[in-house]
Amino acid sequence: MDLALRQHGPGDPELPAILHLIQTAFAYMEGVIDPPSSMRTLTLDALCAQATTGEIWSVGPPLAACVFLTPQPQALYVSKLAVAVPWRGQGLARRLIDQAVLRARHHQRPALDLQSRVELTGNHAAFAAMGFVETGRSSHPGYSRPTSITFRRALA
Repeated sequence: MDLALRQHGPGDPELPAILHLIQTAFAYMEGVIDPPSSMRTLTLDALCAQATTGEIWSVGPPLAACVFLTPQPQALYVSKLAVAVPWRGQGLARRLIDQAVLRARHHQRPALDLQSRVELTGNHAAFAAMGFVETGRSSHPGYSRPTSITFRRALA
């Protein structure tokens, strides 16, 4: 099956399905990461705002994966990279990261940045396999230990 890559704008009728995809794809983090995922407070209004100030891309139909891209001064920030459980292991995250590379070049950004929770070591390995390297660690407000790792992929 050849799944199409698609950008979503504010008010796109697929935004509720994208919200559901993120919520179900990130559900395994419940009780694993501390503090809890920001996915718990994600709303349709927040998705509309992301589609306005940044970009939302998906792979489908059926909706199989999505990612948020946000231009920042020194990089294109990658967030909410989610792949539906039945579609995992089929290269969809890599496909969305490849799209992020194209969009970073479009926005004239020299790198991709993303963050992952310290506890999600499987994600760290996947990001490393896609060319990301750790550039720092940070703590959420109220935490004295690192809770998040920043990764960067420089673009040639």
